[in-house]
Amino acid sequence: MADNPNPTRMELLKARNRIKLARKGHKLLKQKRDALVLEFFKILGKAKDMRSELGAQMKRCYSALAVAQAYHGASEVENAAMSVRRAPGVSVEVRNIMGVKIPHIESQEVSANLMERGYTIVGTSAKIDEVAEGFEKALDMIVKLAETENAIRRLIREIEKTKRRVNALEFVMIPRLEAQSKLIQFRLEEMERDSFVMLKTIKRKLNRGEEEAG
Repeated sequence: MADNPNPTRMELLKARNRIKLARKGHKLLKQKRDALVLEFFKILGKAKDMRSELGAQMKRCYSALAVAQAYHGASEVENAAMSVRRAPGVSVEVRNIMGVKIPHIESQEVSANLMERGYTIVGTSAKIDEVAEGFEKALDMIVKLAETENAIRRLIREIEKTKRRVNALEFVMIPRLEAQSKLIQFRLEEMERDSFVMLKTIKRKLNRGEEEAG
């Protein structure tokens, strides 16, 4: 943007169009920022609930684990845990929230079938099954919480970036464009006054010449 623009009608029109475009962009960015903030608080509320639920679930898991260890012994429970044949997989898709790409994570639920878990009925009991089911549920909750907290971090970054753009337009770009427009308008009016004075002077001289010639 020129600091010393040409005082022409075309430049004035361009400056006014830039102001109009900047104001429109400012309005759209404010709407985006507000929508992102609403989404942020919505997800933040979910995350708080999920953290609380996960904490309660982990307490139940460790309580069940303590009972199983007391009943079977720590080594037997550890053997059952080490016999798991595979870890549950996850699938990741990307969803778009106001231009912010957020991964959506889906975990494959672990089957309650003993063949999937790896350990056998021999040497185990329902107490170990209860521990396995509890930690499977906790794992699913951890995956969902990870997705939610990832979304929160990305939304925070986008909100900050959008806020900076809004402030740059509101406090820097638009005032600068308005000042430029006023400067061009002032110079044009000044040039018009000078032209008017010059024309009046020329007319007066012509009238005087005609009078002398007459």
